[in-house]
Amino acid sequence: MKIILDTNIIVGACLGSRYDNLVIRGCLTGNFTPLVSHALLFEYEDLIGRQSVFDHPVALIFTEREVLFNALYSVCRLIDVSYLWRPNLKDEGDNFIVELAVAGNADYIITKNLKDFRQSELIFDSFKVITPKQLLEIHNVRYHT
Repeated sequence: MKIILDTNIIVGACLGSRYDNLVIRGCLTGNFTPLVSHALLFEYEDLIGRQSVFDHPVALIFTEREVLFNALYSVCRLIDVSYLWRPNLKDEGDNFIVELAVAGNADYIITKNLKDFRQSELIFDSFKVITPKQLLEIHNVRYHT
């Protein structure tokens, strides 16, 4: 099962979101294969270092975020995105995620911002955009937390 994790899933996991953590755990245990491009890796790395995003009492501290990122990166499949589709999403910064989904033949893009991905000028039937909870329900993945 090839998936792409939007950055809001990484943030959620670092802030203790149950479903986000279960998806990350699914990646680390081999139930899901996270796909990344160089652009997405750079975005993850930048995000992990932004203290303002994680200024919350239950957030992981920087060193814990680094450990999480490194563990996740160790199970990611790096995809070379050599063709740009430009689906013209509402948030131009999300276009590269759709391009990664096409290039990597992903099954799902996992995000909490479904509406951001539904405003595309191009329609792709090869993958679905769903929430972490939907992914876990569809694939009947159960973990004890």
